[in-house]
Amino acid sequence: MTAPHWDAEYDVVVIGAGAGGMAAALTAKIEGCSVLLVEKTDRVGGSTAVSGGAVWAPLNAQSARVGHPDSFEKVWTYLRNTVGDAAPAGMQQAFLRHGAGMVDYLEKHTAVRLVARSYSPDYYPDREGAAFGGRSLDPATFDGRELGAHFRELRDPLPEFMVLGGMMVNMTDARHLLAVTRSFTAWREGMKLVLRYFADRLRGYHRGTRLVLGNALAARLFKSVIDRGIDYWLDTPVEKLDVSHGAVVGVSLVRAGKPVQVRARRGVVVATGGFPWSEELRSAHYPSPTGPWSMSPQGNRGEGIALARQAGATLGQGHTSPAFWAPVSVLQRPDGSVVRYPHLVWDRAKPGLMAVNGAGQRFVNEATSYHEFVRAMYRSHATVPTLPAYLVCDSDFMEQWGMGLALPGGRPRDHLVKAGYLVKAPTLRALGDALGIGGAALQATAERFNAQADQGRDDDFGKGSTEYNRYLGDAAHQPNPCIGALRQGPFYAVKVFAGDIGTAVGIACNENAQALDAAGQPIPGLYAAGNDMHSVMGGEYPAPGITLGPALTFGWIAGRQLAQAAPSHP
Repeated sequence: MTAPHWDAEYDVVVIGAGAGGMAAALTAKIEGCSVLLVEKTDRVGGSTAVSGGAVWAPLNAQSARVGHPDSFEKVWTYLRNTVGDAAPAGMQQAFLRHGAGMVDYLEKHTAVRLVARSYSPDYYPDREGAAFGGRSLDPATFDGRELGAHFRELRDPLPEFMVLGGMMVNMTDARHLLAVTRSFTAWREGMKLVLRYFADRLRGYHRGTRLVLGNALAARLFKSVIDRGIDYWLDTPVEKLDVSHGAVVGVSLVRAGKPVQVRARRGVVVATGGFPWSEELRSAHYPSPTGPWSMSPQGNRGEGIALARQAGATLGQGHTSPAFWAPVSVLQRPDGSVVRYPHLVWDRAKPGLMAVNGAGQRFVNEATSYHEFVRAMYRSHATVPTLPAYLVCDSDFMEQWGMGLALPGGRPRDHLVKAGYLVKAPTLRALGDALGIGGAALQATAERFNAQADQGRDDDFGKGSTEYNRYLGDAAHQPNPCIGALRQGPFYAVKVFAGDIGTAVGIACNENAQALDAAGQPIPGLYAAGNDMHSVMGGEYPAPGITLGPALTFGWIAGRQLAQAAPSHP
């Protein structure tokens, strides 16, 4: 008998409409369950929609076809050499065993299409088991017009992933646009992008409908949710998980301002994106100093984790980092709004940029992964102020590559200087004095850096010494694609903070994505996915896509487990 207090009933309720949540909802639906997807904001996509979109799924069927045959033993060796014991071995193995199956399943049953990268080195390419391609996949470009009126319900990407006020671009697109005056191929491809974008705006779309990166992945998942007829409720915060006899049996939520209780006959999945915007949880788990520097949506405040803990779940342990780090620069606009820019893969690895701490000294290989860059900031900060740190370049670099929000090719930058985001000076000594880090120290650091750059090597930190470094550098710059001198004034600097792209601490789960209680036992009816689940990487960052890969995989696992679960009693 149905308890009289239930206002609605479904087999499965999924909280959070990002990659993990939508993967769980789709899988449960495909396997025969009735599903409700609830999202507290007015947009679908979560962190996925604003991400780079890479999906790390080793052993996928495309690896060999793009020239990188792989094996379980090889990738497992790599995980042992990077993640080690920072996450339970069983969870790591479950991810490896099921990731490729997840990719095949979504391609067969949904609109999700992922394309393996033929060249994309793992972040620690010199460690045994690393691969130079095949393991990371990108979402195929998606036509947002296929969403129809639902296109406005998809979360917009970061403004930094768009040009001309709403045209999405990936790295290949950006290279074409920067070279339109130097190459016919670049001009042709650039014109295709621009004409398509203007046509979209003339048709009344609020932004371009050619979607790439994480926005394309979110759109493909959303299209599948719509096509499968899954009920989804936006602007619907969940206040409580309903528990009966130790099992999660439903949710109490607010819809259109009214309390609603929904029974979940088989269970609930929490996938709300972690806690990067919870000041309380950041203070408890992040190193100091920390601040509001996350690139995740500001709605990611840990509600899913709090709901699960109230139902008896516990946080995972043993991680090496509480978050997935990225250096982030911050612009304060005159109207009081804030723009954050993640320095992920575009500028730091290029020749002619160096990073310094508060003493004007280098402290890191600038071309290292964004995660390792921030780790180096914290290590340096233990002895020398390095939070914030400073990215420094000369005018030649600025014109060719840009730096953060400062765009290349002679584009206007005075507004960034006026706002204090970009610091500009005629000499390196003057720049150091303007930054308050010592002009003489900065000049001495640059002189040593330049001398090494002239020799094509970095004896201090090894910039350009790994395959991953060189992958992100400038192949046309020899002998080292990552290191070049800073000599042509004026000189520029941007301040970067210890930001993140999501949290790694989350609900402890088993290999079936079931949330665990304090005794390590699964809580009936409660599952987690995405950044609400404790990182299967233990806070390490072995390769591009190690957040979305596990999010999709364990969302898929949760959906399959729920389809097999026995219905709970009301």
